[in-house]
Amino acid sequence: MFNILDHPITFSKPRRVAQDAWLEHIPFAFTIMDIHRPGVFVELGTHGGTSYCAFCQATTELMLPTKCYAVDTWKGDEHAGFYAKEVFEELNAYHAANYSHFSSLMRMTFDEASRYFMEGTIDLLHIDGCHLYDAVRRDFDTWLPKMSSRGVVLLHDSFVRERDFGVGLLMEELRSHYPVFEFTHGWGLGVVGVGPLLASEPVFDLFKADDRETVAIRTLFSALGVRIACETTLAESLARINVLESKLERKKRFFRRF
Repeated sequence: MFNILDHPITFSKPRRVAQDAWLEHIPFAFTIMDIHRPGVFVELGTHGGTSYCAFCQATTELMLPTKCYAVDTWKGDEHAGFYAKEVFEELNAYHAANYSHFSSLMRMTFDEASRYFMEGTIDLLHIDGCHLYDAVRRDFDTWLPKMSSRGVVLLHDSFVRERDFGVGLLMEELRSHYPVFEFTHGWGLGVVGVGPLLASEPVFDLFKADDRETVAIRTLFSALGVRIACETTLAESLARINVLESKLERKKRFFRRF
């Protein structure tokens, strides 16, 4: 089992967070970037950027030569919901100020974006688009040829068993073809080793974990993820309290005039 103490970035504080189902997987995003050190990272389905900015943050902190690409229409879908243009505008402004020298936001469909990547070039792929089985299966199949010989695919929401989510079903199918590890917290995150030469890579230690090691790894990353979620909730609550206190103080000053 890999030694988490060899990867101090695991314990880094995320610079950009929002209430998001991906919050609890940020420590693993930091860790896999350190362990796997991808040359090319692609995310399908970025929304507000909680996950993508974590991968980009790791790239900068580790001083990796990774090229990062986020693919999304930034319109939403039937599972994520549909959202206003401000979601993209806010992310785009933050991205331009921090990560644009190695990262690109590709505002298009997944199928359209696939044409811009040659086969065998992506080392790490995160799929988090529409979660209907047919949709996620199509995304996986479409992008599989783009994966390198050391390719790893992450599938979010693998532990959701409601609202016709099909990621879990796809994960069960993939288990018979590829080495797989799955986190069950934060709605689930599947890790699938699709590269034929992965056995010689450090990340393969994750797939070799026995039952005891699997429990230990899941428990550690769940605890680290919950910490980030709690800290985010606390920070947002304090911010709301500050806003309310400011409004109250203005009202007090107004009534003191009389």
